[in-house]
Amino acid sequence: MSAILTVAGKEFRDGLRNRWVLAIALVLAIMAVGIAYFGAAASGGIGFTSLATTVVSLSTLAVFLIPLIALLLAYDAIVGEQEAGTLLLLMTYPLSRSALLLGKFLGHGLILGVATLLGFGIAGVAIFIGAAEVDPMELVSSLGLLILSSILLGWVFIAFAYLISVWVSEKARAGGLALIVWFLFVLVFDLALLALLVGATQGGDWLPYLLLLNPTDCFRLINLAGLEAAQAYSGLTALAKESAFQPGWLLLLLVGWIVVPLGLALLKFRRRSV
Repeated sequence: MSAILTVAGKEFRDGLRNRWVLAIALVLAIMAVGIAYFGAAASGGIGFTSLATTVVSLSTLAVFLIPLIALLLAYDAIVGEQEAGTLLLLMTYPLSRSALLLGKFLGHGLILGVATLLGFGIAGVAIFIGAAEVDPMELVSSLGLLILSSILLGWVFIAFAYLISVWVSEKARAGGLALIVWFLFVLVFDLALLALLVGATQGGDWLPYLLLLNPTDCFRLINLAGLEAAQAYSGLTALAKESAFQPGWLLLLLVGWIVVPLGLALLKFRRRSV
């Protein structure tokens, strides 16, 4: 365990030194405050609107940005070390492959987690100051759920990035595969599901459960179904009534989405030659 924490600490310090934490936090904070403040632009005004509208907007922002940031942060975690010639050196240390990979994952997870907390936390403070009629407890609970689920979603795609990184032997190919993974989960899956929904004239009650096969849709359901007022904007009212779509179960499902690709990455890394 100490080896894992040592590697994680090094990765986190490298993230601070390379300005990853600062850059991610600033991007999230600026875009989140901007989206929240200009949420009423479509109706011809500016300023903070209802909390439900703001949560829907911030969830949409997170579902596009967080997976992309996570993949770009970690896609070269292993293959990059290999191309630089440092992976062979690391393997000479009294450090198992599992400890190395888990430590790197924990370090990248801390980088993304701290940056997400800072970014959305700044946005929450701005909303509290700028919105006159927002209930502080509801703001804290909804933004807390958004931050927690955003961190878990980021860890899911960090795990995918590690699976890619141990599977390929070239950094350029890992970057290409990372973009394909983002494209499939964030864009293509929902378009395919929409096509199925349009084509299913009857017996389509099972279609909503296909959302559970996509971590980004699990994230949407957590935040949109978790805030009752947001259901009017999201069309998820019927889904939220099902036990499988309750935020607690969906958070556990996101944890499962982290464990599976990370476990596969561990198995592959143990068997690959350096």
